[in-house]
Amino acid sequence: MKTGKILAGILSGAAVGAIAALLFAPKKGSETRKDIADRGNEYLYGAKSKYNDLSDNLSHRYDSVKSKLKGKQEKLEAEMNGDDKIIY
Repeated sequence: MKTGKILAGILSGAAVGAIAALLFAPKKGSETRKDIADRGNEYLYGAKSKYNDLSDNLSHRYDSVKSKLKGKQEKLEAEMNGDDKIIY
């Protein structure tokens, strides 16, 4: 079994357990619904934050790789054109 599937199973089980605990807690329905909504918002905020961090990280890596490749492309073009002033 792959690690991703195991992790997904653990997270799903934790979410189901948390919801079940809230539903069976001795609170009024309105309080329980508010708690579920609050926790859902917390998880949503956390997921959005992680997504934004990942997106920023990938964007920076993409720009870095693109810049390095552009430099290598320019060197190769200079070599192919026979330019004597190639900077290494």
